[in-house]
Amino acid sequence: MLSSSFNQHTAEEFLAQHKEAFEQELLKQAVNVRDKVKEILQIGNIDLINNAHKLVHYVIWTEDENLHRFAQQEGIAWATYSLTLDLKLEWVQAIRRTLWIFIQRMIKEYRINDYNFFELEERVNNQIDHFLNEFFINYSTYKDTLLREQRKLVENLSVPIIPITPTVSILPLIGTVDYFRAKIIEERVLTEISKQQIQTLIIDLSGIAEMDTEVVDQFLKMIEGAKMMGCHAIITGLKPDVVRNIIALGVVFDSQTQTWGTLQQALNMYFK
Repeated sequence: MLSSSFNQHTAEEFLAQHKEAFEQELLKQAVNVRDKVKEILQIGNIDLINNAHKLVHYVIWTEDENLHRFAQQEGIAWATYSLTLDLKLEWVQAIRRTLWIFIQRMIKEYRINDYNFFELEERVNNQIDHFLNEFFINYSTYKDTLLREQRKLVENLSVPIIPITPTVSILPLIGTVDYFRAKIIEERVLTEISKQQIQTLIIDLSGIAEMDTEVVDQFLKMIEGAKMMGCHAIITGLKPDVVRNIIALGVVFDSQTQTWGTLQQALNMYFK
């Protein structure tokens, strides 16, 4: 189908028709990232290819709010899993170059002549720059907070409870959790729920390799205590060994306690 004018529907249709070619060109453009796509997926369940299509969709349709929320989610996720900024910058710039390659192909193939190139260039590039800016701000803010809290954790066995909205906080746990640390975590969590008026606590366990049965039992008591204080828990990143210990205890989470495979999936709920 040929079109004499440039519009979002035309661009969306063209990119859908050339999806595989787009992905191949994107990987060609991202020299240093392409060999790490699977590794990043394994580390943080971050699907770079699908996220690239999502970013392009928001840019084409000028969906400012969705672009803003997506940048927030990505910034927090990349900081959580300590993924380097140079990889993200290269990836987004590769998306920018690939998108322009395919816009030019579309203009040529569809013989589009009724459009303002400079206006289009400004709109597309501004959208991508806005995404990068929001991503870096959220990455830096969350990373700085996480590093400060992790430093306290090393020094004082503190617990990094990090607010992401006025009522939602994240508790990212890393390293080994023994019974003593589990008690400290419980005390701090209940205190901060009261102090910060936390209504939802996302507990990310992706950094915990294993928890013995005694620790799991203490952990579940903490969740029950949080519920009694009006805070419901969302658990992400459960590892197979931890799940087996939970099953061994005969525990079944109630309907108020949600579980998600990854932190990013849980964050999607709060940036809609």
